[in-house]
Amino acid sequence: MTDLFKEDAIRKKIEELTQQLNYHNHQYYVLSDPKIDDFAFDKLLKELEALEKEYPSCADENSPTKRVGGDITKKFNTIAHKSRMMSLDNTYTLEELQDFHDRVTKDIGEVEYVCELKIDGVAISITYLNGKLKQAVTRGDGVQGDEVTTNVKTIRSVPLQLTGDYPPELTIRGEIFMPKTVFNQINEEIRVELEEKGLDEEEIFEQQLKNPRNATSGTIKQQDSKAVAARKLDAFLYTVIAEEAHITNHYESVMKARSWGFKVSEHIRKCGSLEEVIKFINEWEKKRFDLDFETDGIVVKVNGYTQQKTLGSTAKSPRWAIAFKYPPEKATTILQEITFQVGRTGSITPVANLKPVQLAGTTVKRASLHNADIIAQMDLRIGDTVSVEKGGEIIPKITAVDLSKRSPDSKEFKYITHCPECNTTLIRKEGEANHYCPNEDGCSPQILGKLVHFIGRKAMNIDSLGEKTIALFLEKGLVKNVADFYTLKYDDIIQLEGFKEKSTQNILEGIEKSKEIPFARVLFGLGIRYVGETVAKKLAHSFQNMDAIMHANSETLCSVDEIGEKIADSVVAHFKRPANVELIERLKSYGLQFEASVDTNIATSTRLNGLTFVYSGTFSKVSRDEIEDLILNNGGKKSGSVSKKTSFLIAGDKMGPEKRKKAEEFGVKIISEDEFLAMIKE
Repeated sequence: MTDLFKEDAIRKKIEELTQQLNYHNHQYYVLSDPKIDDFAFDKLLKELEALEKEYPSCADENSPTKRVGGDITKKFNTIAHKSRMMSLDNTYTLEELQDFHDRVTKDIGEVEYVCELKIDGVAISITYLNGKLKQAVTRGDGVQGDEVTTNVKTIRSVPLQLTGDYPPELTIRGEIFMPKTVFNQINEEIRVELEEKGLDEEEIFEQQLKNPRNATSGTIKQQDSKAVAARKLDAFLYTVIAEEAHITNHYESVMKARSWGFKVSEHIRKCGSLEEVIKFINEWEKKRFDLDFETDGIVVKVNGYTQQKTLGSTAKSPRWAIAFKYPPEKATTILQEITFQVGRTGSITPVANLKPVQLAGTTVKRASLHNADIIAQMDLRIGDTVSVEKGGEIIPKITAVDLSKRSPDSKEFKYITHCPECNTTLIRKEGEANHYCPNEDGCSPQILGKLVHFIGRKAMNIDSLGEKTIALFLEKGLVKNVADFYTLKYDDIIQLEGFKEKSTQNILEGIEKSKEIPFARVLFGLGIRYVGETVAKKLAHSFQNMDAIMHANSETLCSVDEIGEKIADSVVAHFKRPANVELIERLKSYGLQFEASVDTNIATSTRLNGLTFVYSGTFSKVSRDEIEDLILNNGGKKSGSVSKKTSFLIAGDKMGPEKRKKAEEFGVKIISEDEFLAMIKE
């Protein structure tokens, strides 16, 4: 009985210390109004750590001691979002903003907006149950993301326990970012360390963080939460999803979130007119650079939830919100060299190597030149003074040459005629912008690129392999093409430097498990030129098996919706090569899936049994891919062309006139998007 009393007293003491630390943490990291100094805070924290260590059964899973990290995550779980994390449409001019306003007021009349700074970070969705942080998931593809709960718990501005009148269950979304001061401090530490080792400026630049957003993205996916804690990430949270919160508008939800303990941006404003919105935008165009975080624009949202619901959403973006992006910053620098990269499909990409220059808060050293035509049109020459800007403040590009500063000795730049890697003569097909190296079986970057593409997450998902490991396998002659992965043996790998029993076993298990990957993803993983993820899915659904695709001619392939001549000719050419046919036969023998019957789109209902659908145009409530999935998942068949066997033609906006003409000719019933969705619900 005495032990029970003692444990109860310990539990109460732990709860008391937890409440004190959570309070002081909120005061310091959220309100910037500390009530005690660091020494006193650390003393409380150490007292709590000692008690938790001695009485682990009394420790809380959301203890403030978890902030320091320490857990190692071998793999991030993929979690489906309860509601889709949508992306915002962008606008770059006030005229486009006016168009948005006109569309909104046409549908709902008078409107009140909320303006917020657009944080350039990593989107996150955090779920709380009974006030306790339970789960944090990245945006991912909007439908599902990676669970990074342990890492998010290290962010001190994210509350572990809510306060006030919070609902029993809520999800809050926002943006995780790395403060500029932290980013600069880390880069300075890297510089000092590398200078002591004698590295030059070029080598130091290569190892420094490139920009705060990329640093944030890399940090939040670290396996070691202790490393995440050391990076001192921050977060602004702004979208509340809670059925029992009884909130009527966005601004109210942000204020409620603040009262529950969340850190929300103080730079938020209600605007009763478009003129007030524009005033807010103009106000922050220059002021944003004084902030300690990156922001590239202003988010404009319709405030009222009822109005938001009336306006609705497209397949990707809400119609009640838009992001105004500021014009990209420009800088002037010197073009020092033009080098060339070879992609996995043999495409040659010229790269401008620049004298390092600061641009939009980052150091820019390289810019893509895309192709030979771009270089020729701009008459770019080595040594030129050039203007550089970031398209959408992400990808650097050269926009102009200052001819007044060109040296009289400058020479016209000659584009390469041979592959920089294997010296094969380059080809350029008529009507195409890029040069290509045709030596796909003997050009090392192409071989490595195909192997890396094959094991990727959206293809075979062999996450126990990585590019460095594959490059080593290639160097040692263990693999030459993707089929060779399935001949790897334990003894082949374990004898390599750095490989132990566990890592070797993980690789072999990952390869074996990949044999269960559905046909569409196997097809995508082959890396056929122009056959991306969506095209692979369409081909797999339409032809059902690999043999049918391999034997299809260009005309047959073009009958599939959205498959044009360029894609069709590429597929036909790919399977004309004996080496590629042999590769497929080998993969078949190793047990990979080449039949659509094992695809993820197995019918889950029989509502559309016996019906064949063709769809054309664009749709407002679901995407074209989602319509295809709905057809297949409900037992129907999808066809790319209208025939006498077609049951229904689903007509979207700007439907192809040829399909309509054939439907009328064959007496095929034409239905709307809403009519089709009603068929699913019946």
